[in-house]
Amino acid sequence: MAALKRLFKQTFIYGLATVLPRMLSFLLVPLYTTEGVLTSVAEYGQVNVIFSWFVLFNVILAYGMETAFFRYYSKEQDKDKVVGTSTISLIVSSFVFFAMALLFQNQIANVIDINVKYIKLVIWILLLDALVIIPFAWLRATQQPMRYAVIKILNVVVNLGLNLFFLLALKDLAIGDNIFSTIYKPNFEISYIFIANLIASALTLLLMMSFYVKVKFTFDTKLWNSMMRYAYPVLIAGVAFSINETFDRILLKELLPQNIAETHIGMYSACYKLALFMTLFATAYRLGIEPFFFSHANSENPQKNYARILEFFVAAGSVIFLAVVVFADLIKPFIVRGEAYWEAMWVVPIILLANFCLGIYHNLSVWYKITDRTKFGAYISVIGALMTLGINILFIKTFSYKASAIATLSAYATMMLLSYYFGRKYYPIPYNLKKISIYLFVSILFSVISFYQFRYNYVIGISLLIVFLGIVGFSEKNQIKQLLRRQ
Repeated sequence: MAALKRLFKQTFIYGLATVLPRMLSFLLVPLYTTEGVLTSVAEYGQVNVIFSWFVLFNVILAYGMETAFFRYYSKEQDKDKVVGTSTISLIVSSFVFFAMALLFQNQIANVIDINVKYIKLVIWILLLDALVIIPFAWLRATQQPMRYAVIKILNVVVNLGLNLFFLLALKDLAIGDNIFSTIYKPNFEISYIFIANLIASALTLLLMMSFYVKVKFTFDTKLWNSMMRYAYPVLIAGVAFSINETFDRILLKELLPQNIAETHIGMYSACYKLALFMTLFATAYRLGIEPFFFSHANSENPQKNYARILEFFVAAGSVIFLAVVVFADLIKPFIVRGEAYWEAMWVVPIILLANFCLGIYHNLSVWYKITDRTKFGAYISVIGALMTLGINILFIKTFSYKASAIATLSAYATMMLLSYYFGRKYYPIPYNLKKISIYLFVSILFSVISFYQFRYNYVIGISLLIVFLGIVGFSEKNQIKQLLRRQ
């Protein structure tokens, strides 16, 4: 239990580093969906298509080195060699990409059908973000969560502030002959969004430069080869994850009629953001448990703690899932400001459940990470990606973004089940399946009743939520008391 207490303390701090910045950036959704900021729902859709490509290339530029860094940092005696080798690897690969991307920027723009002026900005952002991958991983590995949190939060505060400045204030400040009039350009909103991102990324790298001053730039070829063998399945899994997470927007653009594609993407992407509450919880939890999994792999009976960790995750995640579903229509005006976006609200419970399944998958994935069977992560993720692509390609023309939501849920649920199946074979963990299944079943049942049968009837919705809270509270009362009890 002491180990779990330490885990939850770290998870809380990493949660601040993830949840608070995401909540601040969450304000960008009502900003972008407010009438008059962007010209249309379609323009918001265009922004999301660009960010979809952005996510994919971020994964490619990291190529699994962050996870490999954690694994080898925890097991190698010479920590400096691990840090130096992984740092040099990412510096070289990042600048090679940067040079090649700038050289072929026009060809890239033509292939992915995005204006080259946006491509230039994205290339610079990708470079800056790649250069802080290992520094941030090092902060986590050396247990410096507060510094990690402060820099992450500052990044998004700057990004948010610049978005507000460029999209709301600059036009009025530029009236007359002054310095603001030299900055302001009409119909430049999408570029301003990426310029804000670029400045925030540059500031983040500047704040992390002390890492580059301290690091010993020693490169061990043998170690690098070993790390790459560990990392390449993680890369494949990461690419597959990016396909599951964002590629549906790209497919919607390609498969829907041109006159409605970006509008549907805009509606879908805006309502998708309501699932952020689950994503924030799952991400913060993952950031806390990943170093914990590796550092406790050789402790006495780590499987028992791993089983408890999943129990707590499912219990808390089920409450969050049901609560967001019950209050989704009360929340939406504060997040998705334009009523033109609300047509896609049907997808909210589906996407929430999909991200819940993804969070469970991340908890289950401990078995292949600590047994160095990362290839299974790649296999499972590729299966999920193939499901995403297949369902989207087959059904988008008929069901539009509803097909994309179902595809996301199908992919993540399948990955969750496959990870459990293989984990039971290679690294058995005594999960309390009965309790976990009850939490999942009841929360899903209550969500379906509340949203699809009695939507807007908050007497029934809140009653179902209270009943479920009672079930969880009664079931977990002993564990909660132990966690709160002082040592």
